[in-house]
Amino acid sequence: MKIIVLAGGYSNERDVSLSSGASICKALRERGHQAYLLDAFMGLEYNPGKLEEVFDLPDGGLGIAAGIQVKEPDLDALWASRPGDSVSYLGPNVLELCSMADITFMALHGSLGENGKLQATFDVLGIRYTGPNSLGCALSMDKGVTKEIFKIQGVPTPDGTHLRRSDRHTSLDALGFRLPVVVKPCSGGSSIGVFIVHTEEEYKDALEQSFQKEDEIVIEPFIDGREYACGIFDGKALPLVEIVPKDGFFDYVNKYQLGGASEICPAQSLDAVKTAQIQAAGEKAYAALRLDVYSRADFIVDNNTGEFYCLEVNSLPGMTSASLLPKAAKAAGYEYGEFCELIIQKSMEARYQ
Repeated sequence: MKIIVLAGGYSNERDVSLSSGASICKALRERGHQAYLLDAFMGLEYNPGKLEEVFDLPDGGLGIAAGIQVKEPDLDALWASRPGDSVSYLGPNVLELCSMADITFMALHGSLGENGKLQATFDVLGIRYTGPNSLGCALSMDKGVTKEIFKIQGVPTPDGTHLRRSDRHTSLDALGFRLPVVVKPCSGGSSIGVFIVHTEEEYKDALEQSFQKEDEIVIEPFIDGREYACGIFDGKALPLVEIVPKDGFFDYVNKYQLGGASEICPAQSLDAVKTAQIQAAGEKAYAALRLDVYSRADFIVDNNTGEFYCLEVNSLPGMTSASLLPKAAKAAGYEYGEFCELIIQKSMEARYQ
């Protein structure tokens, strides 16, 4: 198959996305596909009349993957580095190459890649793509909306509220919360902009920093507990992955710095009953958000009560061979390259057959 692996993009998670995309592209090329790694934001300057050649370029576009950075990318510098004065979030020849491909493998994380807008654009243009549909992506991207849906559908989720920039001076007491709390952006991933706050001063600082990134945030009570990832593939839960950060919580640094966390799959600290309950809740969350093909639901189990809660669902989770979802897939018997091909197969079945 001719496959564009779409990664990067104008997102705080672009480096993580490029790493996922490079892993996917390498695996697909090793399995005989004409795969090319394309940065959604930077695009590819190429002779428009010879774009078919791109699928046969010897490097497969892998040179754009420079690896993961521990700190967030400088998006202002990224925008300034792109030639020309285009205001589009898609670079040159992106739509053209995706249209020419048999399918576009969505390796994007955050913003445009996960908020459903690009999926909807592809639907309108007749471009085939992998992963969840536009509605599922849009619903799961907004943590405030996700929480309301979970409450209606009976998916266990922490108490919480969302706060708009215009209401930023509202006290915790007025919101009905007591310290410690978690402050996080309504949209976004990789734990970027997530703060665990224990004092009023930390709370004020967290609000100030959060509202620099978004106009709406979510506030939840802090839960002292153990975190688990529940991958969902074709509507069914994969084995759980237990996450043990080496320091603090599972933030951007611990996720992507070598040795930042231990990830145990299958999870060993839960009995069979609790494991099955969390997996069932993951499947329920997936269905409630109208997702299809695959996703990953993140859970926490309270150390004090033993109760579990779904924190969020990632519609396009990390896809390096060492990422949480592929680890769970491997525990279920799927090797990495096979799993990438199965994602393509299930995406075709979900929308194009």
